[in-house]
Amino acid sequence: MMVSIPPMYDVFRKSSAVLLATLLLMISPSLLKAEDALDLTAYTSTFEENFDSLSVSAWGETKSRWIAHTPWNGDFGAASFSDPADGFPFTTAGGILRIEAKKDAQGVWRAGLLSAVNPRGEGFSQKFGYFEARMKLPPGKGVWPAFWLIGLDRSAFTAEIDVLEYYGRAPYEFSSGYHIWRESHGGTNQSDGYWTTVPEGSLSTEFHTWGVDIGPKRTTIYFDRKAVWGFDTPPEFHMPFFPLVNLALGAGWPIDETPDPSFLYVDYIHVYQRKDVYATE
Repeated sequence: MMVSIPPMYDVFRKSSAVLLATLLLMISPSLLKAEDALDLTAYTSTFEENFDSLSVSAWGETKSRWIAHTPWNGDFGAASFSDPADGFPFTTAGGILRIEAKKDAQGVWRAGLLSAVNPRGEGFSQKFGYFEARMKLPPGKGVWPAFWLIGLDRSAFTAEIDVLEYYGRAPYEFSSGYHIWRESHGGTNQSDGYWTTVPEGSLSTEFHTWGVDIGPKRTTIYFDRKAVWGFDTPPEFHMPFFPLVNLALGAGWPIDETPDPSFLYVDYIHVYQRKDVYATE
């Protein structure tokens, strides 16, 4: 549930975040710990989507690589996720996927989502490993792009990793987090998260990478292949996960000032597995 943040708190948070971003830019790269940077030489590629073209259908009826909805039909946000049509909400050009959000002829907001698994559980998923997307985010209040993962087995709970969630009202930060949704099965939900501060507006002017390395003992979030946050891997994460990417709107925030249209640009989504396949699990 979204909790509204008082305006004065939001202003204070913005001022603090901008100051922190400025200080971080003054830190010499030589002071960064070597272990904080991701080294992919220890990994092998298992999934490579470079968006030279796009294989997508509404629900996987054409055995497409992607579907345009969550597999459980759980669309969310203030814009409806559209079935793929000619030129909307997905287009590819020059190896870049563009996901568009805009109002239709009736004034209803529509947008796009891609999931690598369909309602039958078919598609790509992987236990452990490194999942990464390279993207340029849309500017403007009300935009809500995300790169996230869902655990394949949802029979007893739903495991979720939010590698990136971005709220356009705050162009100086993004959030990462995880959830274990148990309430629908009579249990208690579990969540944690972290905010990463960036130079204001920088996520909408350049491409950046967001990734997560899931291991049997530790899970680490990366931004531009530098570790920004980590947590002990819950036992519920010892299963295959599949990637999703979307441009949603709202997240509990007004969309009356959201640019129409808005665009999320995705260069690639890649997945890797450690060459030792976590033999010590």
